[in-house]
Amino acid sequence: MENKWEYDYSGLYQNGYNPAPPTGSGPSGQMPGDGGMPGAPMGGGEPPRKKRGIGKKVLAGVLALVLVAAVSFGGGFAGYLVASKNGGQTVMYQAASGGSATSTSSTGGSLSDVASAVTPSVVVVTTEQIVTDNYFWGGQQVLSGAGSGVILTTDGYIVTNYHVVEGAQQITVTLHDDSTYTATVVGSDQQSDIALLKIDATGLTPAVLGNSDSVQVGEVVIAVGNPMGTLGGTVTDGIVSALNRDISVEGNEMTLMQTSAAISPGNSGGGLFNTNGELIGIVNAKYSDEDAEGLGFAIPVNTMKTVVQDLLENGYVTGRPALGITVITVGDVQTAMQYGVSSLGVYVNSVDEGSGAEAAGMKAGDRIVSIGTQLVESTDDVTNALKSYNVGDVVEVQVDRGRELITLQVTLGEKTGA
Repeated sequence: MENKWEYDYSGLYQNGYNPAPPTGSGPSGQMPGDGGMPGAPMGGGEPPRKKRGIGKKVLAGVLALVLVAAVSFGGGFAGYLVASKNGGQTVMYQAASGGSATSTSSTGGSLSDVASAVTPSVVVVTTEQIVTDNYFWGGQQVLSGAGSGVILTTDGYIVTNYHVVEGAQQITVTLHDDSTYTATVVGSDQQSDIALLKIDATGLTPAVLGNSDSVQVGEVVIAVGNPMGTLGGTVTDGIVSALNRDISVEGNEMTLMQTSAAISPGNSGGGLFNTNGELIGIVNAKYSDEDAEGLGFAIPVNTMKTVVQDLLENGYVTGRPALGITVITVGDVQTAMQYGVSSLGVYVNSVDEGSGAEAAGMKAGDRIVSIGTQLVESTDDVTNALKSYNVGDVVEVQVDRGRELITLQVTLGEKTGA
């Protein structure tokens, strides 16, 4: 059965495409290493991938501790300090009870009350990325996108999805009052699909964080976001349909909360709230089949909190194992011809100096055959294979180098990037 769990980007179109005249020159940039890949397309890297995700993309040419009026219908909230990597501190608001509502009961508000209270905490996130086209006659395109985000602190920390801001050169945040700010990425993590942004603002309305461990199936929830990239502040309602769904979203294995609230392209990074007005999830995926309805997914807020704290303190998520390499997937004959290789698969693009891969003798141009017991056919296989290991573990990696199968023992280091 075809896997259709995906981020569901849609509506790609061109704007501002400025092709450069053909130069007639071939690929350049020799790759080092024995049996390696002789060359890469001009500009380097793989061809731009068409992304499909809730953070609708369109292809186009602290640290002060302040009191604020945050709202929680479930019995108050409490602030807790989080240290940032630059030595300051910021405050996030946690529901004091740590609980979760099961209905619009006397402990919660009406859905209209909840929507009115939480909507100012949800923002529109728009991005721009310049992409070089190496496959026709050259030139550049501007990849524009739109998603959502949730304000975490009064002084401008905002959480969104990794796939919303991935590769963006410019990020703009639009608040509920239509004011706009340029955002910077504090840190991001592809595995959890979380990114932390910062804008230069004060007096914002942060979300009150709930406790996703206390959420129960059947709870009424509302999703707030920017569907279709143009409808910021849209509210839809539903229930929590299931918990701890282990699914693969475009190759990334995740444990998510399922909801029946309507989720559309552009909702990625938006908030899923309970009837106490507490944030219990960050929307990030849906089921893409046109015959399926009410199958949306969100990252549990407790997962988000752990990742955000690491991003604040370190700029990356600690404890993630890494081989110490960058890789390229050669998935079709055309790409294989461009890189000058005869086999499809995952190739080592570069080896980090001082890494476990370098110590084990891995070289640029090696084709990765397996990691442990996991056969490798895509970069997602590499990522997912490493999830079962810890930093410091020794893993057996088989590579194909010049048609010779070589087994390497690699000591895993710590991943310090997204």
